[in-house]
Parts: sequence; structure tokens; C-alpha cells
Amino acid sequence: MKRFRLGLIINPLAGLGGSVGLKGSDNVAQIAIEKGAEPKAGLRMQQALAVIEPFKDQIDIITASGDMGQTLAVEMGFSATCVHSYQENNASQHTLDSTDSADSKIAAQSSTAQDTRTTAKALMNESLDLLLFAGGDGTARDIYAVVDDSLPTQLPVLGVPAGVKIHSGVYAITPHAAGVVVSMLLKRELVSLMTADVMDIDEQAFRQGKVKAKRFGEMLVPAEPRYIQAVKMGGKEVDELVLADIAADVINQMEDELYIIGSGSTVAAVMEELHLDNTLLGVDVIQHQEVIAADVTANQLLTLTADKPTKLVITLIGGQGHILGRGNQQLSPELIKRVGKDNIIILATKTKLKALEGRPLIVDSGDPELDSVLTGYYKITTGYHDYVMYQVANPDLSES
Repeated sequence: MKRFRLGLIINPLAGLGGSVGLKGSDNVAQIAIEKGAEPKAGLRMQQALAVIEPFKDQIDIITASGDMGQTLAVEMGFSATCVHSYQENNASQHTLDSTDSADSKIAAQSSTAQDTRTTAKALMNESLDLLLFAGGDGTARDIYAVVDDSLPTQLPVLGVPAGVKIHSGVYAITPHAAGVVVSMLLKRELVSLMTADVMDIDEQAFRQGKVKAKRFGEMLVPAEPRYIQAVKMGGKEVDELVLADIAADVINQMEDELYIIGSGSTVAAVMEELHLDNTLLGVDVIQHQEVIAADVTANQLLTLTADKPTKLVITLIGGQGHILGRGNQQLSPELIKRVGKDNIIILATKTKLKALEGRPLIVDSGDPELDSVLTGYYKITTGYHDYVMYQVANPDLSES
């Protein structure tokens, strides 16, 4: 039987800025590390590869050295061939001495966008069945730049979501879902292909609260709408009266607890009704209807909420349905467990829910066991004393 040839690329720095409130990782990796951020992209890829471990004897992984793929593949028992040694290439760019910190060494040894492109270009000559990569929209852009140059080869790709901002439609809804899609291919199930948009935003503008998204092109992905996310719908809700009603309902029920106010324009309406400054694309904390901490990091949230009753106010990503794991990585699994499922308040207009066309809401906290616990039906606040029951149900959690 022909062995499945899987290209593998991990952007080790993807998502670093999320937990520390930097709204991205482009050009700020060192700052993120200094603020206490820990690399997660490798773990995200590990969650995807764990689904296909039973097929490891049928798979040849072709990848880059070290944290870009080879180390993880070998540790998990896969056969792995290296086509690019990024650590050797980057060694000449930074000389370390005994006074350098461990965090500085991590940053110095990490791959660059050019490493991603170089690896992807080398993989184009490897007769792959699929290119699986972990990163964010910037990583997708880097791979698109090479795959697009290789047309008409049309190599199928699939992204494992590991970035802060993920607007592109080339990603699975969760790392586990990416593994499920690959397992379908390994089982020789009939999986169609479709083109999906590669999107990215201006991170500098994003950090200033402005969303400027741009379409760069499209790549070929497995056509499995249960497991592949839609392109994010941008823009602010236009029905201000509905948002005001939603905000009024939340405010009317506020008590003495801490309230973590998530990102997004729907949640921002609560802050607007309270006449409080709001971090549109960050996370704030209020108590007694006053801001006690603005644009907080994951670690700051853990400190603030220690031994204190807390509620979490969030909304969903339009078009995708994610309520956790897209643009709000400050909400760590430890925090969510501390808050508890019953203290999560989800806000959404009915228009936004209808746009999902019956698809469930998605959680991608970074902890698959927690994601499973968080599934079920939630009361969604859609107006003043107006609610609908809607399901959180990651489709991939029922697959293996």
C-alpha cells in the first residue's frame, strides 16, 4: 500500500502574543516572551497528530528541523525526513554568550517567515498528499506565496489553528478537527477539495483597535465544512438598538462579582452602555460597574480572579461561530475552569446566529478535555430579557 506523504510545518512563534494581550505575534515575539508567553504551536500540532497516531506506520512526514516539525514527529514515533534545517541557517544571525537569558535563546533560535517559505518551497518537490501546517494568518500567507507560485500543482493544504487572529478559511475549526480530516484521507474516505480564502490583517492597526482585513488569494483545502472554518465576517453590528438591549440585559443582572469583558463589538456594547473605556480587541475586567483592569494578559486574569466569584462575558466570531480560541487567548484553560461553565455569558444578535445556518458554536480553548466539558446548550442573550438556546458542539469531538 502506498504510504501517505504528509508535509508538516510548524511556526513555533505563532500565537505567542495572544495570551499577553499583544493581539498578534508579528515582529513582537521577543516582547511576548519577556511578558511570560509560552510557545503553543507545537502543542496544537501535537493535538492534531495524536488523532492519526494509529496510522503512523502508513505515513511519511516530510518537514523542517527542530521545532518546525522534525522534533515533534520523531518524539511521537512518526517517520520524519528533514528538508530544511532552519536552526543552522539562523545561527549566524545571532551570537549567544553566557549572559543571554533562556528566553533570548528561544527567540534567537526560532524560525522566521523565510524559513516557512523555504520549507514550503522544498516540500513542493516531495510529491505530497497534503501539507499540514500550524500557525496563524501570517503563516498561511507565507505558505500561499509558495503554493501559489507552484500552480498548477494545486497541493492541498490544511491549517492547524495556532495563531491569535485567524480570518483565513484554510484552517480546521480546532487542532483535533484537523487530525480528523487527515484521518479521513488515511482511511481512503471520499473527501472533496475546495478553494478557500487566505486572509490577513494589519497587526499594527489591530493593536490600535482597527480591523483592516485583506484577501491575498486562495488555496486548495479538504471540503469538509463540519471541520473547516469559514472566513471570518468582519464589521460592526449595524443594529445599535439590538446591541443596546443586549447590553441593558447584562447590566440589569450584574451583581458584586468580577466581570471579565471579552473582545468584540457585541460585548463592547456593554461597556458603551456603562460609559466605560473599552479595549475592543482585548479583555477588560470590571466590578461594581467600574473598570478595575484594562487590556489584561492571561497571567493578570489569573491573579485578579484568584478566590473571587467571576463571570465571563463573550460573543462569537461572525461567520465562524468560535466563542473561545479566536482573538481571546487571554482566556486560558485554567481561567475558564476557574470561572466555570455556568458563569459564561454569551451575547449575540439573532442575525449573527442565523448567519451560522444551524452550525454549532465552537470552543478551541487549547485543552481538548475542557472543550469537551464546555459542549452543550447555552442560553444566549439576544436582547433585553430575550434569549435563545444554542448548542456548543465541536463536530470533531465525536470523531476519532
